Amino acid sequence: MRVDAFDFDLPETCIALRPASPRDASRLMVVRPGAPPDDAIFHDLPAWLSPGDVLVVNDTRVIPAELEGVRQRDGATARVRLTLTKRIDPSTWDALARPAKRLRPSDRLAFAGGDTELSGTLVARGDGGAVTVTFDRAGGDLDAAVALVGHVPLPPYISGRRPTDARDTADYQTVYAEREGAVAAPTAGLHFTDRVLNALQDKGVALERLTLHVGAGTFLPVKADDTGDHRMHAEWGEITAETASRLNAARAAGGRIVAVGTTSLRLLESAATEAGEIRPFADETSIFITPGYRFRAVDALVTNFHLPRSTLFMLVSAFSGTQTMQAAYAHAIATGYRFYSYGDACLLFPEGAS
Repeated sequence: MRVDAFDFDLPETCIALRPASPRDASRLMVVRPGAPPDDAIFHDLPAWLSPGDVLVVNDTRVIPAELEGVRQRDGATARVRLTLTKRIDPSTWDALARPAKRLRPSDRLAFAGGDTELSGTLVARGDGGAVTVTFDRAGGDLDAAVALVGHVPLPPYISGRRPTDARDTADYQTVYAEREGAVAAPTAGLHFTDRVLNALQDKGVALERLTLHVGAGTFLPVKADDTGDHRMHAEWGEITAETASRLNAARAAGGRIVAVGTTSLRLLESAATEAGEIRPFADETSIFITPGYRFRAVDALVTNFHLPRSTLFMLVSAFSGTQTMQAAYAHAIATGYRFYSYGDACLLFPEGAS
């Protein structure tokens, strides 16, 4: 399938640089194939769900994975920036380096923040800026140092237009974030507040948690001309046996599984059998969903507005239909919805849903 089938004209002014305040004051577009979109506010979400439905959230917690420091070699130094992407062992991380062309194995890297210093050695270099770094600390000591010298790695569509600041530390984290390991937020969850969660509970909508540690690959553009030539990055996720059992029981009783974010959806679909049973899962997934995919485990999706030609826009087009999503996004642009990580939300129903 041609990637340009998922292109559209998105003015830069549509990309939100700050979230709505309060979080649940963001806009919510409800998209049902065959019907014009409905415009609402996110705190109205409970009105669109029913008792017995289950909201599935991703409880990953973003770590301050972006480190700025210097490369040291033969007495010479140069600036370097690392974005940690995947932990290999207690002291070693895969990362993306910028600039990467002049980095070599055995280079020393040094980072500082306040009174904390963190050093490491570059042990391998791959393609596209990929590197592997072994730090001089391990385990909890390394985590503590990263927390002090690192900062939140905002998407380039935001960080290229303004610097990261203290507000982002809170803004770029969901209210239910728990398990550290992500280098990007599951941004559909950023709209939730205690008020919305309590209203959902009062209506009889259950809340279930899974974990998918979002990787830096989520920011990478699709460079292929055909979707068949694109390879998704792998991310680690987990659905416990207890969670899987409750989800299957809720669906058997007539409830809908409502995924909060494409990360939750991708993990649920990775864990589902052909018959739609959700199995326990603890592994990496690189599932790539494009139109023609048959959804097995998810009945509705809460998500943000995504960028042109992105794998995320391909996924929502697969879920609700390409023409439906192109029309919905045209409506969003014309009526001032805000896009991407700090933008507004939509509630999507699949083709054929009543």
